[in-house]
Amino acid sequence: MTFETIRLKLRPTSEEDADFIYKLFNNPDWIKYIGDRNIHSTTEARSYIQVKMMPQFKRLGFGNYTVIRKSDGAKIGSCGLYDREGLTNIDIGFAFLPEYGKQGYAYEAAFKLKEMAFQQFNLNNLIAITRKENKSSQKLLRKLGFYKTGTVVLPAETVELVLFSTNKSSF
Repeated sequence: MTFETIRLKLRPTSEEDADFIYKLFNNPDWIKYIGDRNIHSTTEARSYIQVKMMPQFKRLGFGNYTVIRKSDGAKIGSCGLYDREGLTNIDIGFAFLPEYGKQGYAYEAAFKLKEMAFQQFNLNNLIAITRKENKSSQKLLRKLGFYKTGTVVLPAETVELVLFSTNKSSF
């Protein structure tokens, strides 16, 4: 299922996005704030999409979306709803290539996905996680109506992350 905003199209990430996922996942900001997924080629990106992204779509009907700018068809970022091990609710996440930052795209995409989470997918709660030093993501989460609820360390990880929450009733 594809979603649209005024400027963007969000469509489920597929194997055809392998080049883009390879580029996004190897961006220095991705590695700094999200973590190194050890994807060193388009082939590895394609495999990651097949093994890590597509199964959740089949299981839940939602997952990772490639964000495409309507004006020129550029793939500019990703935004998704994730069922992560170690978290009690669905997590919303977003990442954009740096050249598309500070233009409101992340807010526009994440707001649309939050709307779909509550209206289309009938979720009652959403959470978000971010590294403590990622102040721009925290600012965006607050703008989206999330509030800080604590910290969490994901399984097999050592970094303590800031945990944010929101719910359908506050939407």
